[in-house]
Amino acid sequence: MLSEKIYLKEVFKGLADSDYNPSLSLYILNTSEEISPDYKRQSVVICPGGGYEFTSDREAEPIALRFMAAGFNAFVLRYSVKTNLYPVQLLEVSAAVAYVRSMGEKWHIDADKIVVCGFSAGGHLAGSLGVFWEESFIKEKLGIKAGQNKPNAMILSYPVITSGEFAHVGSFDYLLGKEASKRAREALSLEKHVSSNTPPTFIWHTMDDATVPVENALLFANALKEKDIPFELHIYNKGVHGLALCDKTTANMERADHISPHVGTWFNLAVEWLRDILKID
Repeated sequence: MLSEKIYLKEVFKGLADSDYNPSLSLYILNTSEEISPDYKRQSVVICPGGGYEFTSDREAEPIALRFMAAGFNAFVLRYSVKTNLYPVQLLEVSAAVAYVRSMGEKWHIDADKIVVCGFSAGGHLAGSLGVFWEESFIKEKLGIKAGQNKPNAMILSYPVITSGEFAHVGSFDYLLGKEASKRAREALSLEKHVSSNTPPTFIWHTMDDATVPVENALLFANALKEKDIPFELHIYNKGVHGLALCDKTTANMERADHISPHVGTWFNLAVEWLRDILKID
């Protein structure tokens, strides 16, 4: 396994606006002459949650290792938070996907099977890439080719989506600043920006999430349906916010409610969906 950390500012000079040095941790499966030396693997770029205030360890390396076990190369993005305001984060996740795609030959990556997976506010960031990847300022700022930052699919886990009635206000406060106008917040309400170029999406949430209301998932799913974008939506009856893998791997051991074997089925369902939607052998 190749495991190292890349600091994205060293690769993309256009990221200099942030006072944070975003990093991409690599978890890349080695090729082997004994298996399939020329096989190109699918990859997933993981965006941990944390309300744009921090990035959660519970939704970082454990998620990457689980995807590796399923045959994916995995990359954990530690993006800018707190005082670093939008669009810094969108540039960083764009840079992460573009960089992974550019390293396809070296890392035996299938450039047409790159997934972005986000949790909570990280789900908002992943979803932002899905709806805004075509914005011209991204290409100009990063010096990338058109479409180099486009994910081929998305996994959104209990995602922050809307700035409206069902908003997780804190995420938008940290992303835009507490004084941001209603208009500025609506501009990042993702359900309003789904287009025919939004990637296929797998979404899961829980009905009694008291932090990010389930309506966030429903609003995005409905927007995907209106644009005829392939999606799969799983709403579990019970489960607190921030369940991650729903087992001891990611649970705060003082929180018994972080363990839910039933909700934990989301991971295998997501992998099955990816294998179908991306035509993974």
